[in-house]
Amino acid sequence: MSDAWFTLRWQDGAVVMLDQRRLPAEETYLTLTSVEEVACAIEDLAVRGAPAIGCAAALGMALAARESRAHSGTELHADLASAAERLARTRPTAVNLFWALGRMRSVADRVCSGDDVEAARGELLAEAENLVEQDVAVCRALGDAGVEIVCDGARVLTHCNAGALATAGWGTALGVVRSAVAAGRRVEVLADETRPFLQGARLTAWELARDRIPVTVITDNMAGHLMARGEVDLVVVGADRIAANGDVANKIGTYPVALLAREHGIPFYVAAPLSTIDLDTADGSEIPIEERGSAEVTHLAGQALIPEGVPVRHPAFDVTPARLVSGIVTERGIARAPYAETLRSLFTPG
Repeated sequence: MSDAWFTLRWQDGAVVMLDQRRLPAEETYLTLTSVEEVACAIEDLAVRGAPAIGCAAALGMALAARESRAHSGTELHADLASAAERLARTRPTAVNLFWALGRMRSVADRVCSGDDVEAARGELLAEAENLVEQDVAVCRALGDAGVEIVCDGARVLTHCNAGALATAGWGTALGVVRSAVAAGRRVEVLADETRPFLQGARLTAWELARDRIPVTVITDNMAGHLMARGEVDLVVVGADRIAANGDVANKIGTYPVALLAREHGIPFYVAAPLSTIDLDTADGSEIPIEERGSAEVTHLAGQALIPEGVPVRHPAFDVTPARLVSGIVTERGIARAPYAETLRSLFTPG
């Protein structure tokens, strides 16, 4: 991946992130100096993708510690708890958000036991930056684990954006693609445009083109036609939450792609770090599905697409049943059915 751009980082006392709403037309970075600004950036999709949301939340907690005027550990802990509650309300489906906040709150519980507020701030920032660095390393390991599913000359279909933009770097589904290319495999990517926010058309195409990995954008309703013509060898997507039984919540439109892949005998893989696996959620029916505002559906680039007054629905995610998933690629290898056993085993040391 090119080092000329980055998804997000801590810089000069602020959270700096690439504004993904403006891509591909503008490469603009936001400098966020308050927890509320970070929360709004997550809600408004300036940053998106489950791992990147988790990283943003962790950095937001470090920012909360920095902006707190607390004079004692108890006061700082209260401010951090308030910040965590605000950040937790931003995107309910992405479990990485809650995983990252849990890590930061655990550090807060430890470092706020005394009254050395400056030391506590330093430890919280160190944990947040460590989480961001770990995300890059995890995605690289995940990508390397997935190379085995990508044959030379593979035509890979993906949905939404599960690339470096959705993480702190390298990516999940696109991390598998990047690792396969690095291993010498020839790979071509078909990117679903992913209505209504066009993450595939705007973001996946942007970052793959920057890395000179062949990519072609298709509309969401073209996938079945191309599969029937034998033009797709493999489907790899990311995830926002994976239940204990292997059901996968991902960007809306993923479930139909999985059904089409099954119909045409095409392997359908999910690539996600362990932080996306939620063993406390039994199955997909328990995953909260975010309903976003209607404007993302009714308008495109500021232009109305739908007659005024006509209602729309906008569930941001759907759930793909485990029975449609060929395997789940993680940093600790590929889990396959029965997922209730294999996913849990990934968390067992040794």
